[in-house]
Amino acid sequence: MHLSQCMCGNNMSVPLLAEAVTVSGMEKETAAVIFLHGLGDSGHGWADTLTGIQLPHVKFICPHAPPIPVTLNMKSMMPAWFDLMGLSPDCQEDEAGIKKAAENIKAIIEHEVKNGIPPHRIMLGGFSQGGALSLYTALTCQHQLAGVVALSCWLPLHKSFPSGSSGQKNIPILQCHGEMDVMIPVHFGAMTAEKLKGIVNPQMITFKTYPGLSHSSSPQEMAAVKDFIEKYLPRI
Repeated sequence: MHLSQCMCGNNMSVPLLAEAVTVSGMEKETAAVIFLHGLGDSGHGWADTLTGIQLPHVKFICPHAPPIPVTLNMKSMMPAWFDLMGLSPDCQEDEAGIKKAAENIKAIIEHEVKNGIPPHRIMLGGFSQGGALSLYTALTCQHQLAGVVALSCWLPLHKSFPSGSSGQKNIPILQCHGEMDVMIPVHFGAMTAEKLKGIVNPQMITFKTYPGLSHSSSPQEMAAVKDFIEKYLPRI
């Protein structure tokens, strides 16, 4: 279980990968989870959390979002995958930024595919804004990925679906949300789960809520995440 800052030459063409924190598997890596942090955070905290649910054949990649001015926080510069104008379902959204961020995540997926991990062995995940981007990226990706772990989040550009979807009907999605979340209220998560059921096979959607949990994760939630990863990225 070592964390490495990989500065290998072959990653430089994928900007987010050069700096990403990677939690390497203990044996031959046959699967990967790309996990995206929330607004103002970095990949380090999630790399530590994911180390706690490590599977020996799975590599975790935790990229850092670049600092950009965020409208929601009076244009302060902070790590963000795209700009946020507000946190309600009808807020204006940074469509260009969301699409560009999704392309950057797809570049990481392509890099892993080139290095021998097929798309159906790659899972996306994320928390809050990172979870939102992981949902958007998976639903618009040309590949059918192994699944999505969407924690405390929403579906960006939700009005562009289902027509904006690349048609991956059978992608499993684990959506988790704290019932005491004041940043992204749980009913926003529930609306997202309903929306997702119109885009992918409803039987593939699992929406779990956690009493007493605020805008964060918990050991119970991480146990559910581990079960989901074990189910959809089994050892081969």
